[in-house]
Amino acid sequence: MKLNAKMRNAIPARDFALPGARKYPIENKAHARDALARASGKPIDAKVKAKVKAKYPGIAQAPKSHKEWENL
Repeated sequence: MKLNAKMRNAIPARDFALPGARKYPIENKAHARDALARASGKPIDAKVKAKVKAKYPGIAQAPKSHKEWENL
């Protein structure tokens, strides 16, 4: 689901992987997977992974293919 400004502003800070910057929303599993995919390879990658893993222990990494996304 694509977030609009109103929806994004309604998400509590604790539901962002980087709450101070309000980046990488992880309020649900789909957005958590998307955060992993978008942060991959960036310096903040470890912080995002740690936050997602703490909230959703079963999510190890972002899907690598469209097939994997469809099977979620």
